[in-house]
Amino acid sequence: MPQRIELHSVRQIGELQERAARAVPATVQENRGGCWLRYTDSTTTWWAGAVLMHGREQVRDLAPRIAVAEDFYAAHGALARCQVCPACPSDLDDALSLRRYQWDSVVSLQLATPRHVSRHLSAPSLRVDLKEYPDAEWFRLLMAAQGPDADPTPEWRLLQRVHRPSAYATALISGHPVAVGRAVADTGWTGVFGMATLPDARQQGAASAVLATLADWAGSQGSAHMYLQVTHNSTAALRLYRRAGFEEACAYHYRTAVPC
Repeated sequence: MPQRIELHSVRQIGELQERAARAVPATVQENRGGCWLRYTDSTTTWWAGAVLMHGREQVRDLAPRIAVAEDFYAAHGALARCQVCPACPSDLDDALSLRRYQWDSVVSLQLATPRHVSRHLSAPSLRVDLKEYPDAEWFRLLMAAQGPDADPTPEWRLLQRVHRPSAYATALISGHPVAVGRAVADTGWTGVFGMATLPDARQQGAASAVLATLADWAGSQGSAHMYLQVTHNSTAALRLYRRAGFEEACAYHYRTAVPC
């Protein structure tokens, strides 16, 4: 029987996005003028630097809120970027479009229960090591999977800012680490982040083993639900999450200011 996880309001979608923001914390963040302003020094985890403007109530004029965000990012030498999801004011996308913000990066917010994931994914046949904190080996593999241009320094600092209960999983094939992922537990939910597999180790069950292990950990934390975020163009990841029993709760996107 398929699982049913109902999000009863757009407020709950906003709360999930806020859990994700705590799991991928910005370098600088402020709550100001109805916005959760977030600046990151990472180009790899750029979404940690997006404005969260949650609250579905109609705002008579969004321009002052957007101006506050633009001033915040200008002070950090960056362009304003906003997440546009169902929890935002319904006219936010139009307001940003009128200001010529570029539309990009469609993302799927997906949900499952730990028990459902465990039923869909067989018990890991590969060895998976699980730790409470990231170590050098886990981090090296994460960065290797992200490519040679990824700057490790801001990514390592980001992980040090995570203060919720966390699990860092590493799958091994023939004793060699080939895939990683992490999970963060937060008020009844566990989010999955940083899923990465070395290119020459793909299609060998390593990512499935990592995800199954993180699902078991989520259950041990008392989390009734899991969530993750994946871009719509990540075909292989979408296949894995579908096979694991994740279902889309909503899609959302980002808009970024253009240089003057």
